Amino acid sequence: MSVVTKSIVNADAEARYLSPGELDRIKGFVTSGERRLRIAQVLTENRERIVKGAGDQMFQKRPDIVSPGGNAYGEEMTATCLRDLDYYLRLVTYGVVSGDVTPIEEIGIVGVKEMYNSLGTPIPAVAEGVRAMKSVSASLLSGEDAAEAGAYFDFVIGAMQ
Repeated sequence: MSVVTKSIVNADAEARYLSPGELDRIKGFVTSGERRLRIAQVLTENRERIVKGAGDQMFQKRPDIVSPGGNAYGEEMTATCLRDLDYYLRLVTYGVVSGDVTPIEEIGIVGVKEMYNSLGTPIPAVAEGVRAMKSVSASLLSGEDAAEAGAYFDFVIGAMQ
């Protein structure tokens, strides 16, 4: 939920006008909108590069998952693993655009540990893949933009721990 929506919902629940502080937060949100959209655009336009680079890094650090018996062993399972990374990258772009972690939380993080545990997927490996996406993404962004996007990658990683 964006700062705009949150502010309006909170004010309406209390039957009041937006406070000066809320208006300042909304102004900051609007002002930073172009930057947030630019970050999301870079991530979206480079998604294949980010996911492939992250997958390569993850498979080097965690060869156990691509070895016989590993969760990403074989072409089909490797593709499934990369599909999951792409999914988390998409969630990160939603967070960046909205300026909030709520879309990440509501769309894709609730129940992630339970799902991966039930599938026998090593959650630390998935978190390693998201860390690798953060690293690859940071190489495509300015320092300030990388820090902004990094916060959303960190939220996903934190939800898996």
